[in-house]
Amino acid sequence: MSRLEHRNPTVKAALLLVVSLCTLLLLDVGVLGVLYLLGLAGALTAARVGVRALAAAQVPFVLFGVGLVMVNALTRPGEPFIEGAAVRVTHEGLVVGLALALRGMVIGVLTVAFLATTPPRALMVSLVQHARLSPRYAYALLAGHRMLAAMPRRWATVRAAQAVRAPLGRDGRPRLGVRDFGLAAFTLLVGSVRASERVALAMESRGLAAGPRTVWRPVPLGTGDAALAVAVLGVLAAAVALGRAG
Repeated sequence: MSRLEHRNPTVKAALLLVVSLCTLLLLDVGVLGVLYLLGLAGALTAARVGVRALAAAQVPFVLFGVGLVMVNALTRPGEPFIEGAAVRVTHEGLVVGLALALRGMVIGVLTVAFLATTPPRALMVSLVQHARLSPRYAYALLAGHRMLAAMPRRWATVRAAQAVRAPLGRDGRPRLGVRDFGLAAFTLLVGSVRASERVALAMESRGLAAGPRTVWRPVPLGTGDAALAVAVLGVLAAAVALGRAG
């Protein structure tokens, strides 16, 4: 078990929110790059996320960042990065695009570490205990998380059913086209809506909104969580100060 798994989920969620908001104050590429490297180091050591899993989780954020860099470099006015180039790329656009990309990557790597070290049940209980969130919403969040986790299995079931009925190609494999993909997506959507309705009715029938509720195995909140908050906020304050000074 990693060290971050022992920390309170509400504290981790609050720190993630604070860091995400504070990155909006930064446009210094160097400072954001340092924050990203620190996030990677924390995910590998404190959260114990595997190298391959962490690299795979970064792919969507990197692709999104590349898009931001390209759009800003080509559309934002400023001094040309290379004089006489066939495509006009501005220095200001590159800097702003890199900063925006790094913002997303910082938030992304911290989110990966948070999800890898926070069991859904512990998060739900902690939100009820320490964030004073209504059990009605906390249990709904937990049910939604479990439905999302089950979606890949449901998608595989729908595609397998399509493959059974689909005509075979010359290679003996089922021929599934774009239309079949759309039908599978619609089937998954309809099934999820119906399942969510059944879950909502079941939760209401069990008295989810009927007064206060007790909790089995409460989530602790101690000095280790305070130390984590002080360390993260200290690093963040130093980063914001450096970014403002630069």
